[in-house]
Amino acid sequence: MSNDVEAKAKEIRLLLYLWDLGGSDVKRGELTKRLKRKKETAAHYQDSYQQLEDKGAIALSRYKVSLVEPTGLQMLAEGLKNEAFEFESQIGAKTANALLKWIREQGISAGSVGDGAVAVGKTGESAIEQSSAPKAIASYDQFKQVALDVYDQLNRDYNLDDLVPIYRIRRTISDRVSRSQFNDWMLEMQANDILQLQGGSVEDSAPDKIEDSITTDLDGLRCYARRLPS
Repeated sequence: MSNDVEAKAKEIRLLLYLWDLGGSDVKRGELTKRLKRKKETAAHYQDSYQQLEDKGAIALSRYKVSLVEPTGLQMLAEGLKNEAFEFESQIGAKTANALLKWIREQGISAGSVGDGAVAVGKTGESAIEQSSAPKAIASYDQFKQVALDVYDQLNRDYNLDDLVPIYRIRRTISDRVSRSQFNDWMLEMQANDILQLQGGSVEDSAPDKIEDSITTDLDGLRCYARRLPS
């Protein structure tokens, strides 16, 4: 197995186990313990945690991990149906039961899962893909509600003290809206005194996180959103 494929497999296993453990505020030590195979240490999964956080699939606090929806679920669904994904050795009952739980909750009524594949229906899409694919956001009013829901969830789950990074909001909403439309509607929410977009920089000054923030000719870089009282 190539290094790239192995890295992706680790990420998929991490997402699956995190989802199986409830997906929210899971103890990092408990999750890592489940991930580790013979002769592996926690250090073998440090890159997996970081990559998934950078992609907006998980959120990390000091000792806990949470799945970010819908990005985390989308990545898990896509990973499980990718033909390149497979388990390298015999899997235990916990992993098998996690896969069964995923299949049942995604509404797959027929077919099988093996080596990371899932059943494909008559339309050519997997049942997971059909059930988990989010709908595109078609209007400002719809975007406003989604953005506020995402803001509230991130703020509550990760104790962000009412200052939510814009890159996290963008990555959670993902491709339900284009990048330019996301920028326009976030700025419109600011103009309507719903959100205040604030400057500064992201916690580690990562270029991809800055790129996923908002920059305007007039106000410059805006990295955080604060919800204003209604």
